[in-house]
Amino acid sequence: MSLINVRRDVSDPFYRYKMERIQTKIEGKGNGIKTVVVNLPSVAQSLARPGAHVIKYFGFELGAQTNIDPKDDRWIINGAHDSQKLQEHLDGFINKFVLCKKCKNPETIVNVKDGRIHLDCKACGELSEVDLRLKLSGFILKNQPKKSKKDKAERKAARKAKQNGTAGENGNGHVSGEDDGSEQGSNGKDDDDAVSDDELQKMQAEAPTIDANAEVKDDDWAVDVSEEAVKARQAKLPGELRQKLTLADEDDEEGGSTVYDDLGNWIAAQAEEKGSVDEIDSIDIYLKAKELGIESKHRTVQVLAQTLFDENITTQIPKRQSMLKQCITSDRHEKALLGGTERLLGNLAQKDPEIYTQVTKILQLYYHFDLISEEVVTKWGAKASKRYTDVSVSKKVRKAAAPFLQWLEEAESEEEESDDE
Repeated sequence: MSLINVRRDVSDPFYRYKMERIQTKIEGKGNGIKTVVVNLPSVAQSLARPGAHVIKYFGFELGAQTNIDPKDDRWIINGAHDSQKLQEHLDGFINKFVLCKKCKNPETIVNVKDGRIHLDCKACGELSEVDLRLKLSGFILKNQPKKSKKDKAERKAARKAKQNGTAGENGNGHVSGEDDGSEQGSNGKDDDDAVSDDELQKMQAEAPTIDANAEVKDDDWAVDVSEEAVKARQAKLPGELRQKLTLADEDDEEGGSTVYDDLGNWIAAQAEEKGSVDEIDSIDIYLKAKELGIESKHRTVQVLAQTLFDENITTQIPKRQSMLKQCITSDRHEKALLGGTERLLGNLAQKDPEIYTQVTKILQLYYHFDLISEEVVTKWGAKASKRYTDVSVSKKVRKAAAPFLQWLEEAESEEEESDDE
């Protein structure tokens, strides 16, 4: 099913937040006619909102009855309603109950406290308030799930137990918990599964013996793994699979000309032809990476960080953030972005040592546009590395990043304190 932007007023093809288009099915006839929203659970999940909120909003807007907790996952609105009309009403729901009032980002969390509904934006930090005069606001206030103060402590204990490999087990290695009605033997196994001594002796007697001194010839099973033999086998593979294997090898290589060099050289040539790297369209860069088959590779992100930015990096990041989001899909990609930026700053610092003063601003922009996560950048900032550049440059970059890393740490501490209240 094709996806559309959560904000339909945004036409950017690289817009990060997507959702399915509303799909409906009309059932029944006469007074019993009804509309089933087929994919409402998927849409609600994309918006990080309960399905009950979405279906109830439709009901209020259409003046129709709805079911808010279907056991069979069939979300129904009484009456016949066009899917396009529901899509327009969904835009209203998104604008009122999902988007941050400041940055218009849908990455918000609903917080209900003291009879008020707040949208806590994880992108810009804004805490905006929902209009309580809306009918759905009253429904949300009346239907809040009860939360226990022990929830957080229990989650922490569960995570710790899981790390230690003891979750759900007692000291004897048996699963703890209430008696489920099944009787077990003294050795912790079900009686039906127990093996008697006579049966065990019989199985041991019937087991085949293995001659430990038997000679095994290497030629009977060995595979030639020499470089020439591997290349010969790769040459016999289909073209597409052979290209994937080649790219996998190139990911681990540091020397030699690769497709990543081809991408970097293409960007440099385009920048020279157009007069500036800023004149190259982001979608053309992405299509070039796709043509080379490396649009999803982490080293591609490293190349982009070194070729798309220069001394004006803080003004260039917002322009490229949509395309970079499309390429950054894992922690490894985020590390490549940080590493490529390190190398870029090291090169720029040879002409302008003051470039390090921009590190905090650069990281703030990366973080604001969700190009790096808190976990990755915190771990990155803990220790200098020579993976991407000289250790001396790496140390200078991390020293300049200290204010940003400290801000992250303080923000996390404040969030934990507010959760404990």
